[in-house]
Amino acid sequence: MVDTMALDRNATALAHAGDWIVANAEEAVAALGRMIAIDTSFPPGLGYDDFAALMEEFVAPLGFVTERVTVPESLWQVPNGPASGPRTNLIASRDSGRPACGLYVHVDTVPAAAGWAGDPLRMERAGDRLIGLGAADMKGCAAAILLALRAARACAVDLAYDPVLLFCTDEEGGLYPGVRYLAEQGRLPEHILNFNGSAEARIWAGCFGLFNLLVRIHGQAVHAGEGNRQGAGINAVEGALPLLNALTVLKARIATRVSALPPPPGKPPLAAQLNLAAIQGGTAGGQVPALLEVTLNRRYAPEERFEDALAEIEDVIRRSVAAVPGLSVETMLVGHLMPTADPTGPHWPRWQAAMGEGFGYAPETFRKWGAASCSDFGWVQCATGRQEVLLGGLGRPDRNIHAPGEHTTVPDIVSLAQAILFYLAADFRPDLNPDLDPQLPPTKS
Repeated sequence: MVDTMALDRNATALAHAGDWIVANAEEAVAALGRMIAIDTSFPPGLGYDDFAALMEEFVAPLGFVTERVTVPESLWQVPNGPASGPRTNLIASRDSGRPACGLYVHVDTVPAAAGWAGDPLRMERAGDRLIGLGAADMKGCAAAILLALRAARACAVDLAYDPVLLFCTDEEGGLYPGVRYLAEQGRLPEHILNFNGSAEARIWAGCFGLFNLLVRIHGQAVHAGEGNRQGAGINAVEGALPLLNALTVLKARIATRVSALPPPPGKPPLAAQLNLAAIQGGTAGGQVPALLEVTLNRRYAPEERFEDALAEIEDVIRRSVAAVPGLSVETMLVGHLMPTADPTGPHWPRWQAAMGEGFGYAPETFRKWGAASCSDFGWVQCATGRQEVLLGGLGRPDRNIHAPGEHTTVPDIVSLAQAILFYLAADFRPDLNPDLDPQLPPTKS
């Protein structure tokens, strides 16, 4: 016999928890401000220990046991490369015997670009808009997760899953992202929600891969007054001009390679990319520069092979530099994210329903698309052999992610927290729960 009174109690608790999230949204706002204040920009990624300590403070009252897992230096360190400091990942878990559900966020941000009106590490508020580095990508998602879990505990919501919080490093183009290391060590749950995505009515179709290649062009320094004399010095900046021109030609050729991955609604087809992402050379006007460093960012479609894409660039570099007497060049890979293949799986209908409930999306509004932006979950698929990756988050086209003025909003944090709460709740759409075991007792939050 169905215990209708228990069902009513559970439904009431879930409804109260959804209201609790709205009433206590300022807790998430305050938490987000503290997260943004910790500089976790990668490169170099020096703030990971401090961020882990803050997360430990936040999750301890919720009954989580935490463990710090550090990626060995031998896996990510490159001589004179962009990364430095310990790569500290944090796992927070509770074990009641229910199936585990990973809740993933990457803790690193890109460095603050020029053009911020204020301090990017001090959150500013303009009405419901929350402005700061990482507000949308993706510290605001961590604030939404914590808000959902606080609501579940405050309102005694029965959970279908044991949440496992995964706070991971070096997603922003690192050589060895933390979630890759956790996957290879067998430390990840089979079932994971990745919040490095969109707040829109979206079903994820996968994404491109990327790699960052550091190119060092070596000349010979002399006094600038001797620079025009034959045999006196080799100007690395001027000598690199043929290479930069050749890379510009290659960039246009690469951009013609279109992927079959479905683009966002109303957008053009997704195409491969080559970008000159950073350049630095010379020291002062009185010296012929002996070194030019260029960082290339290559975004490659799932249809392309990493090895081929890398070899194509290295061939252009080698031929261009060889044409300039006296120059030498070295290249090194400083970041790599594999493409994420079609992440379809049995939990997607439930997550879609939870997103619809939290954000107010009707089922028919959801569309499936991929992205030329990248994810570290291609490594997870490779290491585990598991296809499914659920994706949500706070991304929207107008949120200035990776740019000055990056922001999210209080309503979006509330909606995402409600979606997470619904997804984890035992009595939310049990007909869409592929892990449901009626023999197990409910799990209190």
